Amino acid sequence: MKSKNFTRLLIANRGEIAIRIARTAKEMGMTCIGIKTPHEPTAYYLNFLDEIIDFTDDPSEIPEFLDIERIIEAAKANKVEAVHPGYGFLAENAYFAQRCQDEDLIFVGPSPDAIYKLGNKTIAKQIAAKSKAPLLKGSHGNIRNVAHAKKLAAQIGYPVILKAASGGGGRGMRIVEEEHQLEKMFHMARNEAEKAFNDPSVFMEKYVRNPRHIEFQILGDMHGHVIHLGERECSIQRKHQKLIEEAPSIALDNKLRKKMGEAAIRIAKTSGYYNAGTVEFLLDADRNFFFMEMNTRIQVEHPVTESVTGIDLIEWQLKIARGETLHLQQNDIQLQGWAIECRINAEDVQSGFAPYLGKIEKLQIPGGKNVRFDNGIQEGSIVTSSFDSMLAKLISTGETREKAISNMLTALKRLYISGIKTTIPFDRAVLKHPKFRNGDISTSFIQEDMDKMYDEEEDAELLAGFIAALDYSIEQDKDLLQQIDFEKGKKMTPWVLNKRLKSL
Repeated sequence: MKSKNFTRLLIANRGEIAIRIARTAKEMGMTCIGIKTPHEPTAYYLNFLDEIIDFTDDPSEIPEFLDIERIIEAAKANKVEAVHPGYGFLAENAYFAQRCQDEDLIFVGPSPDAIYKLGNKTIAKQIAAKSKAPLLKGSHGNIRNVAHAKKLAAQIGYPVILKAASGGGGRGMRIVEEEHQLEKMFHMARNEAEKAFNDPSVFMEKYVRNPRHIEFQILGDMHGHVIHLGERECSIQRKHQKLIEEAPSIALDNKLRKKMGEAAIRIAKTSGYYNAGTVEFLLDADRNFFFMEMNTRIQVEHPVTESVTGIDLIEWQLKIARGETLHLQQNDIQLQGWAIECRINAEDVQSGFAPYLGKIEKLQIPGGKNVRFDNGIQEGSIVTSSFDSMLAKLISTGETREKAISNMLTALKRLYISGIKTTIPFDRAVLKHPKFRNGDISTSFIQEDMDKMYDEEEDAELLAGFIAALDYSIEQDKDLLQQIDFEKGKKMTPWVLNKRLKSL
């Protein structure tokens, strides 16, 4: 394993995570280099880079952030010493990590071997079994054919779930309730897995109804020292896509947290893992937990862990990549308060969360000591179909879960994005739901409990009425115009507008 000090860092990603990495790396004295693509040549994240590699002049058939050889060639040409892949794109691509090593570039992440083994879910399950982590009853390898699938399902007992061996993000997954569904679901899972991951392999597990999704953040150095930084609750998800996360989880007490954290550490050590990673578990209604998978990268939801531990995960990723020893001990990790993250996506919730394209006309960002906004947008940003629909992440903190929820609702009310539809109304609806407020949630919460997916902006009608009244008043009421500037009023968010009106 190769490590050395470095100062020139290529951020092979875009959007909010590119900005997040750049901020910490610059504080550490690094020069941050990034990639400009033809799909968003004026993207917000470019403002946070010291140097820009321009891919706009020579468009490629391969998406820029997936073109391994082009990225490697550009890195060498620009005297890059290390590459941070962020999340998504090539972050969990073992071949990319290996190519970086081959070209004397430091890959900010785990070893190619760990990425490969843990990225293949059947191998990852074998590692978990070797580390004596609890596993769901299921196949010990990939399923060969329909006959093999039927035999296994009969032994496991229905319902079962088919999963892509090389997959993630909910693709290549099918729930099978009864035997007559199995053949169809088997072929659907294989076809989807092949299209998404170029690997049709699938395996089978017992399906757990209404579990919680609990994941543990781990950090490990290159010298064999591994700790965990507590858990995140990621049960609010739709079609296996996480939407709202929090830390810690209301479902865990200290005893269960210790037990699950120790299991996560054993899995990491058994695989020879170093850098940041996340071990994911399912927790059933009887508080039994089962290993699900391990993500070998920084997670989208890492800010909630940072908020309750005070530890900068990107900083430690970079330090570990330089070969530094992780001086933190498990007893040093103390969870303080509560944190919640809402993913702000450009999606039309009322149209089945369909991606929404367009231009961001107006952006107002909430502030305050209990609010963090990790964003990759600005006024004028164009939302295209070329990239993921996530625009930003809104994080709130509080001394208790109740206070963190309250702070998030206030922040969501003050966050204003016009020109496109976003998931802000959905986030508000979830946080106001009695079951969510009570912590009575599972991965099926949205499907079973969210009868209303949209929280109407309570001041929307007030805003429309106010603007209409101002239009009329231009000629009719000069006194009113002296109190309220018309153009300024048009730009006010509903929350600010309501406060302004009440002061009149």
